[in-house]
Amino acid sequence: MRLLPIIFTRQLASYASSPTTYLSVAVFLVLSATLGLHTNHWMERNSSDLQAFFELHPWLYLLLVPILSTQLWSDEYNTGFDDTLKSLPVTSMERVIGKFMAAWTVCGIALLFNFPLVIAVNYLGTADNTVIASQFLASWLLAGSYLSVGCLICVIANQRIMIFLFTLGLLLTASGLSSMLDALEYQTPIWIVESLMSLDPIARFSTMDNGKLTLHDSLYFISLIIAFLSATTITLNYKDS
Repeated sequence: MRLLPIIFTRQLASYASSPTTYLSVAVFLVLSATLGLHTNHWMERNSSDLQAFFELHPWLYLLLVPILSTQLWSDEYNTGFDDTLKSLPVTSMERVIGKFMAAWTVCGIALLFNFPLVIAVNYLGTADNTVIASQFLASWLLAGSYLSVGCLICVIANQRIMIFLFTLGLLLTASGLSSMLDALEYQTPIWIVESLMSLDPIARFSTMDNGKLTLHDSLYFISLIIAFLSATTITLNYKDS
């Protein structure tokens, strides 16, 4: 893992030098603030947390995560840097983890830009900062699970538009799982519905977003990240062999 910091730093610098990164983060923040204020009537609810804002993040990540995913490997395929990297003593795991952590860091920075909302809710009333902290963590874990899916798609598809569309399609399917399960509730055995519901990332996130941050739900998202990153590493090893 000696070269992992180098991979991480290079990918983070790639994000920092791309106008697309700033635009996508800005759109994410604007939509989160405006929709949270106007759609959910946050001021009228007199809430002590930021649930009105964070409950929109599963859908807003459908825009941010595919855009960040397109920048993971596509430039290297286009410029031939990938072939040069293969000649260096760097493992596939280092490449995958380094790039993923850089993208996840960008998502974390985007979340930190929501901090003025924390100041506002503390100024306007009695804020439950413990719940707010759990909502930030829940959102970051959700973003990580989405990004891990994008990492896998990046090593399968080489073109930016294909990466974006495949990532968006897969995340839309995961996000719409609860709606599909509701439609099948009276047509499918209850144990099947309950089993599939336990795999629904939106249902897990909703529980954590309400301030009920449990180890069980946290491990669910962490296991998703590990599973998809492992699949990405295996796929990359297969392509490089």
